[in-house]
Amino acid sequence: MQNINSGDTAFILIAAALVMFMTPGLALFYGGMVRSKNVLGTIMQSIIILGIINVLWMLFGYSLAFGPDKLGLIGDLSWVGFKGVGLAPNAEYAPTLPHEAFMIFQGMFAIITPALITGAFAERMKFSSFLAFTIAWFIIVYLPVAHWVWGAGGWLRNLGVLDFAGGIVVHASSGAAALAAAIFTGKRKGFGTEPLIPHNIPLTIIGMGILWFGWFGFNAGSALAAGGLAANAFATTQVAATAATASWVITEWIKGGKPTTLGAATGAIAGLATITPAAGFVGPLAALLIGLIAGIVCYYAISLKFKLGYDDSLDVVGVHGVGGVLGTLSVGIFASTAINSAAKDGLIFGNASLLQIQALGVFTVAIFSFIASMVILKVINALIGVRIADEDELTGLDLSQHSEVGYDF
Repeated sequence: MQNINSGDTAFILIAAALVMFMTPGLALFYGGMVRSKNVLGTIMQSIIILGIINVLWMLFGYSLAFGPDKLGLIGDLSWVGFKGVGLAPNAEYAPTLPHEAFMIFQGMFAIITPALITGAFAERMKFSSFLAFTIAWFIIVYLPVAHWVWGAGGWLRNLGVLDFAGGIVVHASSGAAALAAAIFTGKRKGFGTEPLIPHNIPLTIIGMGILWFGWFGFNAGSALAAGGLAANAFATTQVAATAATASWVITEWIKGGKPTTLGAATGAIAGLATITPAAGFVGPLAALLIGLIAGIVCYYAISLKFKLGYDDSLDVVGVHGVGGVLGTLSVGIFASTAINSAAKDGLIFGNASLLQIQALGVFTVAIFSFIASMVILKVINALIGVRIADEDELTGLDLSQHSEVGYDF
């Protein structure tokens, strides 16, 4: 194991643990924003994903996402059950890490991505239908997209599409699926006619803090080595998140008359989602600008659901979908080979073609995810139905789907 670097290995294992912690953090972030009768049902969706996706990742998911390429579209089944994924490095992906370390790090991304989607249909999807959708979407959408963008031989990677830590693979894909799910599932009872107020904003703030903390593993860890690139990704992540928090709150204050803690928390997540694809390709000053823009753009993006009439319960489309697209396009503008020699210069450094490539990559994935998600939902609806019964929605997910309550007063 002479090529393994112990410092890099320790760094990636810690980063993997941080990314794992993000999914329970997301559970709290989402759980606080729903009504009290749906808190456990909402949290449960993230927690069960933590279980089932890791099992699928071990059985075949990692092999299809990162295994030897087939026509630029998917990996083969050479690594089913982690066959051949051992302690020796894989030079194609991470030459200083045990292959197992790279595998488990990537597995944490596979877990949180479908969990993000759940915020779009919060408070109204049957648990059985949610499980069926999650498993089908993971297999049909996430695994091919991860291979296209990150896998050796993937067609978008071969075209030169850059996605440092998941703006396309995680945020744009889940955001597009969230839009499909929100449209297909339909509006919650009372949406647009009565207040559907978050029941526990302090819980959401705790979740936001965990997500922000974990995001350093998400972005800095994607350098796959403990060095200067990881330090840059860490710094740009922090800068963008703080800038977006500030710009969101200022925009909200001007538009709505008062700044809110929920707005500050949402702005932070918008900045984190937007910097994700760019964290290892841009410098801190560019990250500051990206974060400021993200806070404003994503603030206005979430208002589209009221104008267009779809019920994206917890603003997955406006924050993760729009943030992922915005961040991916920002790579095409601000990327610099001075930051990352493996990248390309962007528009402001005289290379307009990178912006075109980034646009092709992110919109191709978003359209694919949207269409595939719609088809999956239609099939599930025909087989077992997607939405809970009206009386179950009135009762809430906690009792109707799980026979328990979040709070016993």
